[in-house]
Order: sequence, then structure tokens, then C-alpha cells
Amino acid sequence: MEIDLNDLNAFLAVANAKGFRDGARASGGSASGLSEAVRRLETLLGVRLFHRTTRSVVPTEAGQRLLERLRPALNEVQAALEVVDGFRSRPAGTLRLNVPVSAARLVLPAIVPPFLAAYPEIRLEVIADDSFVDVIAAGCDAGIRYDERLENDMIAVPIGPRVQRFATAASPDYLDRFGRPQHPSDLLSHACLRGRFSSGAMPPWEFEREGKAVKIDPSGPLLVQVGAAVDLAVDAAIAGTGIIYLFEDWLRPHLDSGRLEPVLEPWWQCFSGPFLYYSGQRLLPAPLRAFVDFIKSSADQL
Repeated sequence: MEIDLNDLNAFLAVANAKGFRDGARASGGSASGLSEAVRRLETLLGVRLFHRTTRSVVPTEAGQRLLERLRPALNEVQAALEVVDGFRSRPAGTLRLNVPVSAARLVLPAIVPPFLAAYPEIRLEVIADDSFVDVIAAGCDAGIRYDERLENDMIAVPIGPRVQRFATAASPDYLDRFGRPQHPSDLLSHACLRGRFSSGAMPPWEFEREGKAVKIDPSGPLLVQVGAAVDLAVDAAIAGTGIIYLFEDWLRPHLDSGRLEPVLEPWWQCFSGPFLYYSGQRLLPAPLRAFVDFIKSSADQL
């Protein structure tokens, strides 16, 4: 069976965009061209790959199975071509990173501008996502995660601060009205601003002092999605709505300005910083190799 690689790319473009028009915009082709390519592929394979309606284009079961195998395979082809491209004098191409919102806010700002200045022919795409997807299946070259989220078959390179802390804070007005907690258990009687992952998981608040660890599950008037809506919780804390628990670096500008006051600072828990991770079972694209080398060489300065 001889299949045109362009037809496979057309199928992938439609599946990723969930439509022929959006797929055409993303790929730079035409909707009619993508439609014809998918028809050729369906005819050759003898199965329907998409359910088509006037409102949606959704992979059939056969299409979904093909999609699951095709994405990593085409990523590997692209990586092989980019390795050859790496023999040019300057690395070029697209680098796609999947990162949590916290990394996009706290880690990458110090890295991205000097990296792009050093490699002007590289185009960087950053997808901020706190759902911990399979970055390779999602079409990304690498991701940033914390150690408890790393898969065993991935290579991990330290990136950003090596030690971070979670901080609790509230506005001085809130603390004047409701009191200043002296122990983590006191938070159970306070209005706490919580975060929940898109998976539905709502992590407890963790504290540690002199080797003693405490986990609590407080409640409060506001629950936001981790990442996407965290700034709303920060604004609510500044306005006096309750106590927030978040990365210290995220809250630092507000702590320094006095809009927020530290709460239970001796109990703030330290944890190891994030890692850039990528598959050790595939060829390393030239843009990713340049990024890894940049991170390693700049570790002391960033």
C-alpha cells in the first residue's frame, strides 16, 4: 500500500483543527484540498476516518486509532529532517514546548528573550497547559514539569530556580479583621482561596517546619482552575477576600509592595525546581538541541 505523506499530513491537520476550514488556515492550504486528500486516504484504506456534519468533524474509531499512531510517527519524520537541518551554520525551525502556566510565568521570561536573540532562525511555540498531557502525542518537542510528573523514559534537564517555595498570604485588611493564623490548622477557620486542576484534582495545602509536615484541606468562598484563573484568586486575596496559597515567586511582587502580607512564613514548604524533559527514544530536532545546550550553558546565569 503506497500512501502519499501529504495526505497523511492533511488528515492530521484536519484532526488537530477539528475541521477542514480551520485545518486549512493552520496548514496554509485550502479546505477543498484537505477534503480531497482525506477522501483519497479513506478510499485507499477502505474505511471512513471522520464523522462529518455541518457543525463538526470528529474522527471515527478507525480515524482515532490512526491519529494515535500517526502523530508520533510524523513527529519522528520531522525530527529526522531537522537533524539534517542542524548541519547548517545556525539551527532553524520550530520548537514546541508544553509547559504549566506557572513555568510560563515564572521560569521562561528569563530564558526566552536571550534564547531567541541567540537563535533568530528558531521559532518558539509555547503551549501553557496544566493538564499534564503526553507532550509527544500532543505534537510538542519537549515540556517543563516538576519531578513527580516526569515519565521514566524521558530525559530531564534542570531549568529555572532549583528551589522554590509555596507561600500563604492575605491582605493586611483581611488579617486585621479575622486574625493572623499561628499554625496551619488555624486556616481551617479562615476563608481560603483554593485551586483545582482541570482533571478535577484539588491538591491539599502542605506545610513543613523543623521536619514536621502538615497537610490541610481548607475551604473558602472562591475556587479557581489552576493556571488559567490563578490571577483572579490573587486579585481576590489583595481585595481582602481570603488567604491564598501559591508559588512564592508569583506572590513576591505583592508581598514586596505590602498589598499582601505573609502568613505562616516559618511553615512555607520548599520543593525542587522544574525540569525540561524530552523523549530519549527519538532523534533530537536541531531547535530542541539548541535549547537544551542553551539551558545547560546558561544555568548559572538564569
